[in-house]
Amino acid sequence: MEPPELDLSKLDAIIDRHRSGKWELIPLLQDVQETFGYVPPETIEPIADALNLFPSQVQGVVTFYSGFSLKPKGKYVCRVCRGTACHVKGGRSILRLMKQELDLEEGETSSDYQFTLETVACLGACFLAPTMMINRDYFGKLSPTKMTSVLGEYRKKGSE
Repeated sequence: MEPPELDLSKLDAIIDRHRSGKWELIPLLQDVQETFGYVPPETIEPIADALNLFPSQVQGVVTFYSGFSLKPKGKYVCRVCRGTACHVKGGRSILRLMKQELDLEEGETSSDYQFTLETVACLGACFLAPTMMINRDYFGKLSPTKMTSVLGEYRKKGSE
């Protein structure tokens, strides 16, 4: 399946909100990623032109920060914590089950662009270990049953 078609008409409005200077690069890239789900490579040059930067400078920022992606991600980005507290409380089992349930390895996106599986060093919710996020929603004190249930809810949402 092909990634969703890209509507670059939204790019001009995003750039206009951030034209005040090169310090606007990261907020502009965050807006682009929020709008498109990733930073499409074809947006690098218009962004660089608007902020009087070289395309290589924009590309450098996008590739340096793990929060940015140059590839389309799924509608639901699942991030499993690999921090110490989560590791001690069973995070490896949650990750193993998540890989099995989604039939994905870390960093992969499903062919229907519904799910992307990622791991992170820490989600900052150690008191809820083991923890995962789906998009901006946190889920903690996970067990295999709870993780499967949460995933089932997102599968239902994705088919609506």
